[in-house]
Amino acid sequence: MPHSPKEKKAVLTRVRKLKGQLLALESALEDEVECAAILQQIAAIRGAVNGLMAGVLESHLREGLQESATTQLQKDSVDDAISLIRTYLR
Repeated sequence: MPHSPKEKKAVLTRVRKLKGQLLALESALEDEVECAAILQQIAAIRGAVNGLMAGVLESHLREGLQESATTQLQKDSVDDAISLIRTYLR
């Protein structure tokens, strides 16, 4: 869970955007919009969820691991792990 007010605000903003995307998807499905447009919306939602997950996970790793790291090498390792996770979640 993001702990700083700035991180919390960013996560809530992402969640609210996701809610809007899901409502738009629901509306498109009800209106029987063509399949390609539906798939595009679903892909956008998936990307938004992955971005949300990456942000929360990064906050968790920084909070739990980086603050307890005693050497620069350990801190760099946390940064490397975060970078790998972000790449994977794209």
